[in-house]
Amino acid sequence: MYLIALCDDEADAIQKTEDMLENYQREHRWLDFAIERFENAQMLLNKAREENYMPDLILMDIYMPDKLGTDVAKELRSTGNESKIIFLTASREHALDAFGVGAFQYLVKPVEEKDLYKVLDMLLRDITEERNKYILLKTDGRIQRVYVNNIVYCEAQRKTQYLYLEDGTKYTLHLTMAEIYEILSCYQEFVRTGASYILNLEYIDSLNAQYTSLATGKKIYLPRGAYKGLKEQYFRYYCGGQDVTGK
Repeated sequence: MYLIALCDDEADAIQKTEDMLENYQREHRWLDFAIERFENAQMLLNKAREENYMPDLILMDIYMPDKLGTDVAKELRSTGNESKIIFLTASREHALDAFGVGAFQYLVKPVEEKDLYKVLDMLLRDITEERNKYILLKTDGRIQRVYVNNIVYCEAQRKTQYLYLEDGTKYTLHLTMAEIYEILSCYQEFVRTGASYILNLEYIDSLNAQYTSLATGKKIYLPRGAYKGLKEQYFRYYCGGQDVTGK
């Protein structure tokens, strides 16, 4: 499913955009759009702040009575919101500002279906590629987007599991290790080591029978009998199964 926000103070303009999106979806029946309408900029900002609302795409007018769309985008970006933004506007005046806030595209009204569809083709391809790189986890009462490449390891401590990222961020997860591994196992760099750890092989600096040292400086002691299996998985990942140590 793709979450799409429409933000425009003109009801007719929102309806026209929504109609084009529905037509696009009919032509691409494998897509599932969830569209939400916002009649002014503040409504969108409030939902983003209060509910951590981060749709896949925001289609937004630049000229609105309460706030310029480019200013809305700046506020969203300042909170870490990474939604793709397409500006729909009657003027090219703010084109540079639009791309300055990381807009995906800038379309001048009246927008033709073929022009919007071309942009949607590119955008959905990009989103699909990005979705293959991150997972969504519920932590601390909110849905958190976590990029797979940033995950260093997961650790079980009694009945609580913790996920550690490269930048030192630590998330508390209310999932079992089996459930976490099920989420991560589709990425070949993740391996389970004993009952307490899931490791990202990309972050292993060194490995011996007692412990593995990670690139972050963390040293993880291995449970009895875990070394052989972990070493095999490590070399299979990096060397196609060839044990270059000769041991």
